[in-house]
Amino acid sequence: MPGLLGINHLTLPTTDLDRLVTYYTELLGAALTFELAATPSDPRFAVIDVGGDDHLMFVETTTAPTTDLDHSSRAGWGLRVGTYEQLCEVREQIQGAGWPVGQIETLPTQWTMTVRDPDGRPVDVRAHRSRTTSPPATTD
Repeated sequence: MPGLLGINHLTLPTTDLDRLVTYYTELLGAALTFELAATPSDPRFAVIDVGGDDHLMFVETTTAPTTDLDHSSRAGWGLRVGTYEQLCEVREQIQGAGWPVGQIETLPTQWTMTVRDPDGRPVDVRAHRSRTTSPPATTD
């Protein structure tokens, strides 16, 4: 039986495709893979590459997406950066652009922060760490 290799894509609805693509590409460093115009039978959508053969597909809808946190008060899904330093850089970029971003928290195997994308949807951004790594000083 073949094994799974990872997540191919996650589909997210949005009422403003251009704004969402800009947020994920310009602030988080994703790359626009392709975009298709709406047809009489299908909505407009775009696919962005978030690294490691993983993609987000944005589908333009007239219904706003949910902005609730999951049962553990987290986003319920997340993106990954390589290092704690990169996580800090992403946080500064998002904060500097005026978008909501939470504090960086230290978990047993990663550092995490929750951001809100332009639709208000929560997204955890994380950097993995060794269990033996000492936590860095807390950021503002």
